Amino acid sequence: MAARRTTARKTAPKKCPDCIGAGETAETVRVGSRKLRDTDHQQAALCLTCFGTGEATT
Repeated sequence: MAARRTTARKTAPKKCPDCIGAGETAETVRVGSRKLRDTDHQQAALCLTCFGTGEATT
């Protein structure tokens, strides 16, 4: 009888805590040269924690 082998399970990568796995974050649009007033508008930005991959680094 041959020895029984077990296969290693692949674990799903953990999601980035800052962008929740999307790879993008929403940034507030600011207007003005000196006072930088915040507007109600949002702009998509690349997540700097995971660099857009959506996976936690550590």
